[in-house]
Amino acid sequence: MSTIPGGPALPPGANPDSPIFVISVAAELAGLHAQTLRSYDRLGLVSPGRSPGGGRRYSVRDIALLREVQRLSQEEGVNLAGIKRIIELEQLVDELRARLDELTHELMAAHAAAEQAAASVHASYRRDLVPVDRRQALVVWRPKPRREEKQS
Repeated sequence: MSTIPGGPALPPGANPDSPIFVISVAAELAGLHAQTLRSYDRLGLVSPGRSPGGGRRYSVRDIALLREVQRLSQEEGVNLAGIKRIIELEQLVDELRARLDELTHELMAAHAAAEQAAASVHASYRRDLVPVDRRQALVVWRPKPRREEKQS
């Protein structure tokens, strides 16, 4: 069995999102009454999985969220509507961070591809050409042809 820091032990093959705990066990692990879990589910604060028979099944992540709801309510004095908004915003932040990571990886790949393309172009240059620094002026002096002097 594996464990999650601060959470219950997981059976082999389970992950933090696996809905494995019935409501009575989840309530005990979260330190809440089962009826409170039902209320939180109705309010949309925590959405547990469902068994084939329709019973609620809570994951380790759900239990951690239940504990956080309880902490915000009891220690911070946040009402349930505020807690719901906090949870929504935290989920949005997580999604945005994931998208930022995805875009960062895409940008790094594009940058690497551009560098590779530039290296390929540079490798194709003819070696007999000499680069010219265009910031410096090049002046070519050509003397004017002499006029023939007039005879007096």
